[in-house]
Amino acid sequence: MRLRPVLAVAAGALLITMSVPNSASAATGEFQYRGPLLGSHTLIDPPDQECINIGEATNLLPAQSPRNLTTSTATIFLDFDCDGDTFTVLNPGQSGGILVKFRSVVFS
Repeated sequence: MRLRPVLAVAAGALLITMSVPNSASAATGEFQYRGPLLGSHTLIDPPDQECINIGEATNLLPAQSPRNLTTSTATIFLDFDCDGDTFTVLNPGQSGGILVKFRSVVFS
């Protein structure tokens, strides 16, 4: 058996594997919530591992009533930028009640 052709095939396969872009990971499904003025809002297929600040939330009025209808776990934070010690974890399919307030979310 010749080593050179085997190495060429292996190197070619490695280059093809490395050149194919990885698809962005996303939490498939919807994340629903109510804004501070009680309007309904939805994030569709939100990205994983990326903090999302809730645009409707303000420093005085957070969003509320989250419903995680995605395939990923959602961690919601009372503070912007997924910061602070006040957070709630919602597993896929889980909902928080009207008393659950938040300003940012990250999916994993």
